[in-house]
Amino acid sequence: MALLLSLASIALLGFVYNFGSSPVSATTEGKEVTHGSVIKLQHERTKFRLHSHEVPYGSGSGQQSVTSFPGVEDANSFWIVHAPSGTNVQQGDAIPNGSIVRLQHVRTRKWLHSHLHQSPISGNLEVSAFGGDEQSDTGDNWKLEIEGTGSVWLRDQKVRLRHIDTNAYLHSHDKKYSRIVTGQQEVCGVTKKSADNIWSAAEGVYFPVKHKD
Repeated sequence: MALLLSLASIALLGFVYNFGSSPVSATTEGKEVTHGSVIKLQHERTKFRLHSHEVPYGSGSGQQSVTSFPGVEDANSFWIVHAPSGTNVQQGDAIPNGSIVRLQHVRTRKWLHSHLHQSPISGNLEVSAFGGDEQSDTGDNWKLEIEGTGSVWLRDQKVRLRHIDTNAYLHSHDKKYSRIVTGQQEVCGVTKKSADNIWSAAEGVYFPVKHKD
């Protein structure tokens, strides 16, 4: 498994060709999740990874579906961490608690998105993947909320992501799809805090913190 993850990390460098400094793998000593890093988000309770693929929802918005996936090897679970459009943030900058971030799906280039459509299984708020490199709006913005006393986002640290437009938390649970994406869990947005909206940064390609003179 370690070899597979290493090969996946190397392959991901082709997707981040526009980043200038050298990344570090998830096994090296740097602990910070930084802007430009490519990560997998692990759902804390079920250990599934936030996931997307070119499968549209059959209801709601009809946009690209977002699920949580049981394995660690699938390349469709990688997301690039970005700041909101128009902000003066650079690759390698640390991400303080309370920051607004966007997550871009590596393979399809779409953004983690939410809105007021109902999710297909639980009827909560739908979470989708939408837009592209040149198409992003406020529905892609999520606020980082660190559990505990941490001041910047670290790997393996418990965090919540709260959607700015709807005030709902990124959420998953044990309810699984029975068709097309069989065995994958629903991802949705809920306004109430619970154990099922806690995530952590897991496998990935992490850019080291940029040191300023």
